[in-house]
Amino acid sequence: MLGPEHLGAAVVLASGVLVGAINIYLAASLLPTAVADLGGATFYAWNMTAYLIAMVIATMLSGRFLSRWGNVGAYLLGFGTFTVGSLACAVSPAMAVLLASRGVQGLGAGLLSGLGFAVIRSALPPWLWTRGAALMSAMYGVGNFAGPALGGLFAQLTSWRLAFATMAAVSAVCCAIVPRVLPGGERSDARPPIPAVSLLLVMASAAAVSVAAVLPGTLTKAAGIAGGLLLLVGFAVHERRSGTRVFPRTTYQRGSSLKWVYLTLGLLAFGVAVESFLPLFGQRLAGLPPLVAGFFAAAISLGWSLTQIGSSSMTGEHAVRRLRVLGPVLLACGLLVQGLLQREDTPIWLVVVWVPVLFAAGSGIGLAYPHLSVAAMSSTSDPEEGGRAAAGIATVTSLSIAFGTAVAGVLVNLGGGSMLDSARYVMFGFTIICAVGALTARAVNRTSRMESPRATTTA
Repeated sequence: MLGPEHLGAAVVLASGVLVGAINIYLAASLLPTAVADLGGATFYAWNMTAYLIAMVIATMLSGRFLSRWGNVGAYLLGFGTFTVGSLACAVSPAMAVLLASRGVQGLGAGLLSGLGFAVIRSALPPWLWTRGAALMSAMYGVGNFAGPALGGLFAQLTSWRLAFATMAAVSAVCCAIVPRVLPGGERSDARPPIPAVSLLLVMASAAAVSVAAVLPGTLTKAAGIAGGLLLLVGFAVHERRSGTRVFPRTTYQRGSSLKWVYLTLGLLAFGVAVESFLPLFGQRLAGLPPLVAGFFAAAISLGWSLTQIGSSSMTGEHAVRRLRVLGPVLLACGLLVQGLLQREDTPIWLVVVWVPVLFAAGSGIGLAYPHLSVAAMSSTSDPEEGGRAAAGIATVTSLSIAFGTAVAGVLVNLGGGSMLDSARYVMFGFTIICAVGALTARAVNRTSRMESPRATTTA
C-alpha cells in the first residue's frame, strides 16, 4: 500500500482523517490560552460541541458529495472547507467567531473522515481494503495522541493562533496534491434528496449528549444522555421506514450483518472515551505531572494504532472471525484490570503497570476494527450503497466517542468527592458496556454466514 502506485492516495486519505482527529483535542488544549486572549469563558464547553456536531453531520453527507462530485471534487471541498475554517479560527477576534469557525472546521473534518473510508473502495484494489481501513482507523488513535501534544506545545508557546494557521497550511498542501494522486471516481448528475429528518434527529442527539457532558449534577447528565439515546432510537425508526436514508438500506433489513457491524464498531470506539478522564486520574491518584499524565492516557490510542499493523495482515476467514470477537473481549478485560489497579496515592511501580494494561485495552480495538470496517465496505456490490456504508464507519465512530465522553462524565460524578471511586466507576462501567461488543461481534459472524457467498468471502 505504501509502494509508488498507491502511496499518494494513501497519504491523502490518511491525512484527511488525521487532521480531523487531531483537531478534536487540539483546541481543547489551546482553549485556556484562547480564553485568556479573547474572553468568553462561558462558551468554553461549546468548543467541542460545535466541532463534533458539525463533524457528525458532515460524515453523514459524505456519500452524497462523493456521488455528486467524485473523489477529487469531494476531497477538494473537504480540504478547502477545513482550510477556511482553520484560517477563520486563527484570525478570530472574539469567542463567538471562534466557535462558528470551529463549526466550519468540523464540517470539513467530518467530510474528510467519511471520505477516508468511502474512497478506499475506488482508490485501492480490494486486496488492500483491510490495510487501507486499518490505516484510516489508526489515524483516530494517532490524532488522539498528537492532538493534546501539539495543543500543549503551542499553548506553552502562547501561540494558539499559530496552531490553527499550521493546520490550515497542512490542509492546503493536501488539497493541492489531491488531483495528482486520486482517481476521479464515478460521478452522477442525479441529486438525491437530503435526509433532512434523519440529519436533524442525529444533530439533536449529538447536541444532547455533548451538552450532557458539561451539565452540572449526575441526574441532569443522565437525563441528557437518555434524551440523546431516545433521539437515536427515533432516528433508527425513521430510517427504517423512510425512502431517504443516511445508512444503506441493507442496515435495516432482517438478517443483515451490517447493523451488527456498526454496533460493534460503535462499542469499540465508545471505549476510547475513557482517555478524556485518564489524565485526571493520573494526576489526582498518582501525582503525575500534567504532561506525563497526558501521554500516559494516550496508551489506549497507541495500542489501537500499532496493533492494526499486524491485525490487518490477517486474511483467513476463521482468523478474521476470531479477531472480531477477541477485540471487544480484550478491550473490556483491559478496562476491568485497570479498574482493579486503581489506588489512592498510587506508587510509581503500579503506574508503570497501568501503561501496558491500557495498551492491551487499545489493542483490542486494533484487532477488530479494520476487519469490521472491511465487512461494512463489502456489505453490498452497489458502488453508491457501498460508499454510503463505508462513510457510515466515520459517522458511527464520531457519535460513539461523543456518547462515551458524556457517559464517562456521569460516572465520574457518581464518585462524588472520591477520585478513587470515580475512576473505578468509569473503568467498571465501560467494562460492562464494551463487553457487549463481544455479543454483537458474534452476531456479525453468525449473520455473515447466512448472507451471499460473495459477502461472506469478502468480509
